[in-house]
Amino acid sequence: MYKVTKAVFPVGGMGTRFLPATKAMPKEMLPVVDKPLIQYAVEEAVAAGITDLIFITGRNKRAIPDHFDKAYELETELEARGKTALLDLVRNIVPAGVNCIYIRQSEALGLGHAVLCAKPVVNNEPFAVILADDLIDSQDKPAMQQMTELFNYYQCSILGVQQVAREETGSYGIVATQQMNDKLGKVDRIVEKPAPAVAPSTLGVVGRYILTPRIFSHLENIPFGAGGELQLTDGIARLLDEQQVLAYSFDGIRYDCGSKLGYLKATVEHALQHKEVGREFREYLDKYCQGLVLPE
Repeated sequence: MYKVTKAVFPVGGMGTRFLPATKAMPKEMLPVVDKPLIQYAVEEAVAAGITDLIFITGRNKRAIPDHFDKAYELETELEARGKTALLDLVRNIVPAGVNCIYIRQSEALGLGHAVLCAKPVVNNEPFAVILADDLIDSQDKPAMQQMTELFNYYQCSILGVQQVAREETGSYGIVATQQMNDKLGKVDRIVEKPAPAVAPSTLGVVGRYILTPRIFSHLENIPFGAGGELQLTDGIARLLDEQQVLAYSFDGIRYDCGSKLGYLKATVEHALQHKEVGREFREYLDKYCQGLVLPE
């Protein structure tokens, strides 16, 4: 019986949809209120019992290891000023017993290539893949915790999925499944970014995976796919010939923070829930919306 204790965070992308903000700053460091996207992803992994955090980085990503590293000067200054609450906040960004591992991806050759870069650290163990672009807000259990608990029972690869609009299938890996219950299905087929007319369903994979180590042998042997990149979806398609793969419709609200609109929605929703500013922000929005006149 294996348990998932390692998570891969592919953070080597260029973030072109947020230029010029991401010219010198990783898109994963974009803040939603007062925490960067990558910290939300890390907190989700830690809540699931994951202890090894593997970041697949690229150029201009120095801010990510800096964020999770110890900041001696900042901590000394906060301690001297008696700001103990902020000091505890900074010191506990990464809890004790959790390891951060950084691997440089020399070229941005796709999600499949980023996952393959983690092979020397993952070894022969199951592992999670978490895309920080997909911020998932769950009221009870975080999405990855839901998935690791399923893995503990089924001991096979699991894909986090949700229904997407038919016209948006070209932006997702789309799965066809045999439904086991209203939340879980056995994957029969997976296709990367199919046109709406040929998509096998509208069930899209959305940034959460648990994969068995067998995926690495397929990623090493498949050709480059859509966009001239090594597609994780193509590796999973090969994996289906050998092992069971499940699709899980997690409980939670997903915000596509890889898009400007999704990022803005996440910021507003999290600001409204924020203990420090939520009430005043809601009052501000109420007053603002009362006088708002939308353009024709």
